[in-house]
Amino acid sequence: MNTAIERVELAPGFEISRVVTGLWQVADMERDGRVIDVERAAQAMRLYVDAGCTTFDMADHYGSAELIAGRFASCLDARTRVQLLTKWVPPPGALTRDDVRQAVSRSLDRLGASSIDLMQFHAWSYADPSWLDALFFLQELKQEGFIRHLGATNIDTAHLRVAVQSGIELVSNQVCFSLIDRRPLQGMSAFCYTNGLKLLAYGTLAGGFLTERWLGSPEPDWERLETWSAMKYGRFIRAAGGWEHHQTLLSAVHRVAERHGVSIANVAGRYVLEQPGVGGIIVGARLGEREHIDDNLRLFDFSLDQQDHSELDAAADSLQRISGDCGDEYRREPFLTASGDLSHHVERFPPPYAAESGATGQRRVFSGTPWEDLAGYCRAVRHGDRVWISGTTATHGTRVIGGSDPAAQTHFIIDKIEGALQSLGGRLDDIVRTRVFVKHMTDWKAVARAHGERFSGIFPANTLVQAGLIGDEYLVEIEAEALIR
Repeated sequence: MNTAIERVELAPGFEISRVVTGLWQVADMERDGRVIDVERAAQAMRLYVDAGCTTFDMADHYGSAELIAGRFASCLDARTRVQLLTKWVPPPGALTRDDVRQAVSRSLDRLGASSIDLMQFHAWSYADPSWLDALFFLQELKQEGFIRHLGATNIDTAHLRVAVQSGIELVSNQVCFSLIDRRPLQGMSAFCYTNGLKLLAYGTLAGGFLTERWLGSPEPDWERLETWSAMKYGRFIRAAGGWEHHQTLLSAVHRVAERHGVSIANVAGRYVLEQPGVGGIIVGARLGEREHIDDNLRLFDFSLDQQDHSELDAAADSLQRISGDCGDEYRREPFLTASGDLSHHVERFPPPYAAESGATGQRRVFSGTPWEDLAGYCRAVRHGDRVWISGTTATHGTRVIGGSDPAAQTHFIIDKIEGALQSLGGRLDDIVRTRVFVKHMTDWKAVARAHGERFSGIFPANTLVQAGLIGDEYLVEIEAEALIR
């Protein structure tokens, strides 16, 4: 094959191929008790490497994917370089340093490696600060040499900012990105481009729905789809306006594809590859069954011109926008997952903070900051259906979260407020009053904008004033009141 595979540097000295082979379908191939031939699947990976596609993406919950990749890597000669990207998706709840070390050790054992090329972390709930604990612990293991690079997966723009500004050395964020789902263009792409992170885009072919197979085809029976990917992206199509709108999009992509003599999948993939901040796209493979390698390589035989982008943007603009930010399909309704909920992902969401009852019927939560014991107060107290939340800064244990970024500090503060409310039986949209105190008036707009992002549609009564906050590192403090309905 003569096609030159485009490569991108995620970090100094760490390159990946811009088409990454995704192994999520290994779990689908093992569904309902089916057993995959690990040796045969590992041999199938050789076809991709021989074609120049040397990068593979997997996760701890993709069935035998890590075992297959480890078996393949063990058979390589010293001159052949592959990049094995994996993920850790722990259940919700508190995480200890030992929990993180055990998870990394498990992936290292399965991969047969001494160091993980890229460990990507998924958080289920930002209201529980354990997601940051996990990242800080992962960074410690990176410093010890067990992880070469850290990435995120399905983290939204606000919380990617929180992590980066808190000193987490992330190089990438893996998110859903396609002509159907262009949420990354609302801010994520620009943030990554500005801060030197790369987006790794999955779902680019929408589980195969952005291919010739479905052009002009009747609407499928959504309850009888063959794969989890098809079930998942079928929900995206319906959220974007339904099958008729999808056919309009397919027709536009087909016209562009015909001009270049390539496939619909090529155009859909190239469109995402040419967006700012995108390092690569992840194309799923059913190892030993369907490869599509030759078609994937044609992505690098052409580029899209201004007319192409205008036509594709117009077709995508005609769809209904997928709501929320990147990763919200796993955190809020409507859940755009294979099952339409989180039942196959999560058993339960423990409260972020332990609640205790007082003698007068009040219930209180403490967030564990040193100031609570020192000054004799709790993070939040509930009496009846009312909740009062103390003035809250971007403090987690003894750490300041968000660095010197007022927006990042604001988002973490609101997460703490939400976590306190959840622990007392409430939700963020129960808040009826917020008071915001900023140290520097030059920060008011960034703080107000972050407040607006989180309280859009809730619209509590609000006051923002300048105040002399205690602690040089703190830029903003927020207190709140809620009425639990």
